[in-house]
Amino acid sequence: MKKIFSALCLILLLTSISASANNNCISWFVKSVDDHLQPNLMDGGKTYDEYDVLSIGNADEKVIYLTFDAGYENGNVAKILDILKKQNVKATFFILPAIIKFNTDIVIRIHDEGHIVANHTYSHKNISSMSKGELTNELENLEDIYHDRTGNILSKYFRPPEGSFSEQSLQYLKELGYRTVFWSFAYVDWDNGNQKPLQWAYDKIMSNVHNGMVMLLHPNSTTNAAILDDVIIALKVQGYRFETLDYLYNHR
Repeated sequence: MKKIFSALCLILLLTSISASANNNCISWFVKSVDDHLQPNLMDGGKTYDEYDVLSIGNADEKVIYLTFDAGYENGNVAKILDILKKQNVKATFFILPAIIKFNTDIVIRIHDEGHIVANHTYSHKNISSMSKGELTNELENLEDIYHDRTGNILSKYFRPPEGSFSEQSLQYLKELGYRTVFWSFAYVDWDNGNQKPLQWAYDKIMSNVHNGMVMLLHPNSTTNAAILDDVIIALKVQGYRFETLDYLYNHR
């Protein structure tokens, strides 16, 4: 009996340790490689495919997936939409409540022009230690305000703020019917007070292009609004095509 009790205690201890580890905050990161090969995701470690995580496409397909984290409009989101319409490219916009409240027309336009409108949380807080109930509120509060203001239904794609997550939060998201989306390319473009020079940003993107690229950009960026048309044209010339996250999910 004593041995059985000890074994049970050990199982409970290991379970507790495992549960605790699952709540550890993890930051998504990417390491670039040369020759336009697919980058090194999470230093070659776990990429959490079992939780329906999307982060990169097929290495054999010359496909680019454009995604934008859109917290607010400052004139540049409209410019980005103009470029996408001109180039007939569809993208995904992960939105926050401010752009819904103060620029409802832009959010409606994103939807009406065939782009995916997706969830970036209601409060833009780190989700890694949230309970399932707290995370549900973050998702549903944004879903509700989006539906109330636009009459449309928010898609079930989700991007964690700042790329911070825990394995437990990924499990919750899957249980709630969401597909978590990270990226295989991003650069420091979100600070309006410290925008990168146009040529530098263009070269940064083009030197990191790879098959299956999930590109994260911020549409409030003046630099992005200035270079995106040239980037899309150059990628098309190189033989790349643009697809949506729906395509990525169905062709994993």
